Amino acid sequence: MKDHYFLSRRKFLALLGGAAASLAAGCTFSGKAAEPIRKAARVLTGDTSLDARFLRQIVTADSHASRTIMWQSDAAQEAAEVVWRVADGEKEKDAELFSAPAKSEHYTDDGQDVYLHGARLENLSPGASYEYRVICGDEGTDWTPLRTDDGGAFKALIFPDSQSSDYTDWKQLAQDAFRRNPDAAFFTNLGDLVDNGEEHSQWDAWFDAVEGMAERIPFAPVMGNHETYDKKWEVRLPLAYLAEFQPPENGSRDFARYYYSFDFGDVHFIVLNTQWDETEEFRPGLLEEQFTWLPKDAAASNKKWNVVMQHKDVLQYRIGKRPERKEGFSKFGEAFMPLFDELGIDVVLTAHLHTYRNRGHIKKFRRDASGPLYILTGVAGNVRYPGLWIDHALDEKIAPQPETDNYLTLEASQDALRFRCFLPDGTEIDDVTIRK
Repeated sequence: MKDHYFLSRRKFLALLGGAAASLAAGCTFSGKAAEPIRKAARVLTGDTSLDARFLRQIVTADSHASRTIMWQSDAAQEAAEVVWRVADGEKEKDAELFSAPAKSEHYTDDGQDVYLHGARLENLSPGASYEYRVICGDEGTDWTPLRTDDGGAFKALIFPDSQSSDYTDWKQLAQDAFRRNPDAAFFTNLGDLVDNGEEHSQWDAWFDAVEGMAERIPFAPVMGNHETYDKKWEVRLPLAYLAEFQPPENGSRDFARYYYSFDFGDVHFIVLNTQWDETEEFRPGLLEEQFTWLPKDAAASNKKWNVVMQHKDVLQYRIGKRPERKEGFSKFGEAFMPLFDELGIDVVLTAHLHTYRNRGHIKKFRRDASGPLYILTGVAGNVRYPGLWIDHALDEKIAPQPETDNYLTLEASQDALRFRCFLPDGTEIDDVTIRK
């Protein structure tokens, strides 16, 4: 593959001269210098056989001006790059081209060799429609749409735990949700994406389930505890999760990709990591580091709304066969809820318990309309716990029992955040709006 690519590249450079060399470095051109680049690009569009599986967009901190593109392959792809252009109907074939080189990394997990590739697209225009493709030598992918955040109203898809024994239900739910909401600007999955973090086939199944959505709209990943399990069901560092997703940087030396934040519209999203129980033995300090980072991150935002997304829930439920377990707050709630109060967080979205519960607003550990709205988002995979949890006094809305799959939408407008919860067939089971 390497020799073939550089032979092709020499021909390519001979055709384009110095202008193409600058393009490969990520520069753009206009006027006469751009014309030969357009011609060469049209030649490259003919071959769409490049091995670029599970193509996906990942959110960046500034969703209006940048985007990360990732994919994976079975072999190394030397000097691969992402090329993009403004999508403008019949003018697309003559549109100015932009390029970003891909950075690649190889890792082995579950006995499988995986080559992962990622490129960051910069200097995009807010609210603009683009299309992009991956190229490597004479091979490439189809053109895929990409739209940047315009800073205004938007819709997002929110999926709870998708961990499954068979990912058929998860695929059906994800695909149906996207089909019903083709205007969704991005989607998130609130941890426990897979049942076992080392099981390579489960990652393939997860990516297969979101194909058609992940390459068209950006994904905001959240780590869950099941991402930290090895095939013996013992905890380890979440190797596969950390390799598969490149979210925004958080400035951490020890916990890069564990937690982060990003902006979309007038909302600042804060993605926390609740897996310090699982990681402490291998890499201590995750909780303490986030306590230092969170106030600084929130203070640096000028967005109207602040929404926290984390995997483990803030409440503790009684369990019928365990009378010693009391109703109250989990250690994750005890750790973070006072800080959420202090920082003026508007909404906290959690998962982990595989049940949908809208708790309304809570402040200082009791119901208070001035506190954040807390929503336990439910379950999106086929691992369910029917009848396990005894209702909590702070529950305001509970999904129909016995529990089945569900997903949520967030509609963010100038003065409101609206969260709606739906069953797999599209039946709405909850609708809550906050305003300010």
